[in-house]
Amino acid sequence: MKKKTFLGICGSLRAASRNSGLLRCAREQMPEGSELVIADIVDIPFYREGQERPEAVRMLAEEVKAADALVLAVPEYNYSVAPALKNALDWLSREPGDILAGKPAAMMGAGGGMGTARAQYHLRQSCVYLDIRLLNRPEVFANAFSEAFTPQGDVSDGPEGRKLREKVAALMKALDERVRQDA
Repeated sequence: MKKKTFLGICGSLRAASRNSGLLRCAREQMPEGSELVIADIVDIPFYREGQERPEAVRMLAEEVKAADALVLAVPEYNYSVAPALKNALDWLSREPGDILAGKPAAMMGAGGGMGTARAQYHLRQSCVYLDIRLLNRPEVFANAFSEAFTPQGDVSDGPEGRKLREKVAALMKALDERVRQDA
């Protein structure tokens, strides 16, 4: 059986991002026979009509094509999707072959008291247009300022961190099951 590859894309560009920490936690929780590769979008410039496709976009597009599913870590900026994540999706939407259409995906996010509920809701709207097949449940909304995270942005080993790991593991298992059903 072929190993399933998931591609994690984080909308935060900060080194100690809690959203990057969620992706690292997800990588640790992958079901047997699956792996999570984390993309780097830091070098992707803002999309501008008529601009030549940068190498960073070409590399991300190749990673998306090779992935069986996407895992989106969704920070919330001003009640909406972080510009870096939206920008990466905008670039990918211009790729030949409609590479996002039908791609299974899950999202999670760490932010204020509501996690990133509003940003995830806004991202769902874009994903409908892009025909990304988002998993509806379980939802992962984490408080980035709780004891679930270390100062370096990793999910902690304390009680809150263990609960968050369980949620992330359930999300990854559900996404893995969906990918296997679609195969």
